[in-house]
Amino acid sequence: MEELDRRIVELLVKDGRMSYTDLGKATGLSTSAVHQRVRRLEQRGVIRGYAAVVDPEAVGLPLTAFISVKPFDPSAPDDIAERLSGIDEIEACHSVAGEENYILKVRVSAPVELEDLLTRIRTLAGVSTRTTVVLSTPYESRPPRI
Repeated sequence: MEELDRRIVELLVKDGRMSYTDLGKATGLSTSAVHQRVRRLEQRGVIRGYAAVVDPEAVGLPLTAFISVKPFDPSAPDDIAERLSGIDEIEACHSVAGEENYILKVRVSAPVELEDLLTRIRTLAGVSTRTTVVLSTPYESRPPRI
């Protein structure tokens, strides 16, 4: 990636709402040149989207947990991620090396909701689970070092 593109990405990671004019001022490019570069970065998949960062507690989801899953039958097809893709409480699904096959990051409103979610996950995917409840989050969603 060119240095100018890298700089544009750095700026957008810090402020995804930064205008093309401000990006141009920060990089020494014209507004139209910045617009073209951002569009190319989006088309290449370097920039995959823009999103609002929401406080989970403010929207009624104060309980975060990590759920490690592994299939009861290790020889079964690995379709766990597909089976669980429709569960809205799952914020992230990571395929991992180690004892478990996947680690899920989930957010729910209360322990009873987590209990219900665990039952749904076990039933839908045919897996055993191991759950770690988050007590506090000093930081998350840190941008990658570019």
